[in-house]
Amino acid sequence: MESETGTAVIEVAYGEGWDLAARALVRPLSREAARARDGAGLPYAVALRIPGREAPLEVRLVSWRDHYAGVWVYDAEGRRTHHLDLRLLDGGRLLHRLTRHWEYADAGTPEFDDGCARTTLELFPDGRGSLERHRPGPGGGTLVTTPDLAEEERWLARPAFGEWPLFSAEAAEAPSFREAEVEAGEGVEPREEWHPPRPGGYGDRGVLFQPGTRLATRHHPEMTVLEPDRSLRIRIPGGVLAVDAPDNRDGPAFAIPVPPGTYPLETARLSYGYDCEFRGRWVTTTDLPAVRLRLSDEPPVRWEMALGEDHDPRLLPDGGAYGFDTDSATGCFADAAAWEPLKGLYARALFEDDETAGEDLSGNRDSMFLMRTSDEATGADLMAFATGGDCTYAVWLGRAASGDLACVDVQVGYLQELRVLSDPRP
Repeated sequence: MESETGTAVIEVAYGEGWDLAARALVRPLSREAARARDGAGLPYAVALRIPGREAPLEVRLVSWRDHYAGVWVYDAEGRRTHHLDLRLLDGGRLLHRLTRHWEYADAGTPEFDDGCARTTLELFPDGRGSLERHRPGPGGGTLVTTPDLAEEERWLARPAFGEWPLFSAEAAEAPSFREAEVEAGEGVEPREEWHPPRPGGYGDRGVLFQPGTRLATRHHPEMTVLEPDRSLRIRIPGGVLAVDAPDNRDGPAFAIPVPPGTYPLETARLSYGYDCEFRGRWVTTTDLPAVRLRLSDEPPVRWEMALGEDHDPRLLPDGGAYGFDTDSATGCFADAAAWEPLKGLYARALFEDDETAGEDLSGNRDSMFLMRTSDEATGADLMAFATGGDCTYAVWLGRAASGDLACVDVQVGYLQELRVLSDPRP
């Protein structure tokens, strides 16, 4: 549509949120109310439409308190073709943290179809990044390269309210804008309401150490938490707890201040049954889904994600978490002050079969691999434990009601869609 002067017109409407499924604003707002939310840092959405076109042209999702601004670009069929994930960092600039682009073969190709060409650009504040191009068709393959971008291509100055640039290629070069006639109010109940990305949390997983709790996962409808194994202890005389893979060449990934002392290692234990096709009968087994270094007798009442020196929560995707990486399916708790000698002893014990360097503690503890190495010069220990595979494992800090650190947890088993059926605590 064009105005009387021949300039293309784009209608602008505001809401507290955006329904991704219905492609509609949630709880519509006036321009003044949206401006107030922008100034307060509260989440809001801006929908841009070409009059007469059912699908939106562009949708902006903003939440300054969450250091986030996102943009979805739509085509005439209502499919999302571009996604910009922008993060507000120091200096008031927006980093192009993640950019995705989908190219649809024709008007009938479904949104996000696996066979379409797509590009993903990921950037970090320190200049690192990756560019991934997925070619369409059989044998198309994926090409991953390092992007060569100028500084101004990586960053965007934070726009003032109402002064955002247009990202859609369909938009006219110099359109005029007018406020759409949208009645402010509660609107309909959204089916898939957008929310700002927030880091993941430990959630209900603290109950893995609470005996008698009944749980369920996607694969097991009922599991019971048994009494944790508390028979092992670790010496941390240096006052800083290291958590990482014991064969990490650098590290440690996490260095957590703790009072110097000797602490019990707790191994969570889950009991459940299943119909074993191989044995032809019902079988009861025990899994070891988490380990915990218990620092006090106070119970944890809230959880924090442990952060390493270079970790910035503002860069995480929704539900994401930082952790330590392992390619040997192993993690460890250790005294950070004796990290290097303890790692050396672990390598000798594991790879050189030196029985004087470490102690294999796996026996009589179900099936978890546990190995302790001790540096007699400092009186410090390293306790290595098995993980569920090679990937990244988050480290969670449990704090007591007093605010003091009560425990440090690592979930090492996969518990998909974990939910609590009953908790024996009051």
